[in-house]
Amino acid sequence: MRGYFFIIAAAAQWAMIGPFARLAFQEGVPPMEVAFWRALLTWFMFAIHATIRGETRLKREDIGFVIVFGLSGVSLFYGAYQMAVKQGGAALAAVLLYTAPAWVTVLARIFFREKITLVKLMSLVLTLVGVAAISRAGQAGDGQSISLSALLFGLVSGFCYSLYYIFGRHFSGRYSSPNLFLYLLPIGILGLLPWTTFTHKSPTAWMALIFLALVSTYGANFCYYASLKYLEASRASILATLEPVITVIVAYFWWQESQSAISLIGCALILTAVVMVVAEKKTGNS
Repeated sequence: MRGYFFIIAAAAQWAMIGPFARLAFQEGVPPMEVAFWRALLTWFMFAIHATIRGETRLKREDIGFVIVFGLSGVSLFYGAYQMAVKQGGAALAAVLLYTAPAWVTVLARIFFREKITLVKLMSLVLTLVGVAAISRAGQAGDGQSISLSALLFGLVSGFCYSLYYIFGRHFSGRYSSPNLFLYLLPIGILGLLPWTTFTHKSPTAWMALIFLALVSTYGANFCYYASLKYLEASRASILATLEPVITVIVAYFWWQESQSAISLIGCALILTAVVMVVAEKKTGNS
């Protein structure tokens, strides 16, 4: 039960990224500045955590990987996701983020020569059909037509999210999460800085930014890895798909983000594809 508690808590905390980002936008903070402060404030927390645990090493041969991962997994990922929330709504951004398993299937084939099984192929088709349904639905969360840029930023964030699995295979067993983020985040912050315009922030805006860092990034990460002490990684991954579901619910009641029937079908297809891929992995490992 502890494992289930931790993974559901992680999903719920991740799910609040979009809604609280919208709160920051409403207070006049641009998307790239939200991404910048999310990364910087989270870095302070991971730095304290890593220092207390004495986990601050970095091997010389990993420096290049860390730089590439920091720019793609922090700079581009954080920035693209905030832009997706801004232009398409929190619910749409959260669903497109979960195209990541489809990207993982393709990238794993290229870099690790993993076989594309029938289930993986079916999941890819479902994902593509789901994205197409969302893009053709004609309604975004705020009642405006879905723009090409909103769809593009959402897909880019999903691609960048998939890199956490690819790079994770390289760093697995080498570094703890606080140790790795101690070096990833500063690189990501530097990558975001040229695109960031700083504005005056109200107390509400600071509250939203601190929440994004403390709860939706650091707290979610802590709960996710805590869940892995009690649950299989594949089972935890399935439960983590609660994130976009929770986001859609919260965005509907908080920001009145409505979804058309076609869009909801697209969301369901993408989530079905995610569960299929993870379930196949679990069956293959058992």
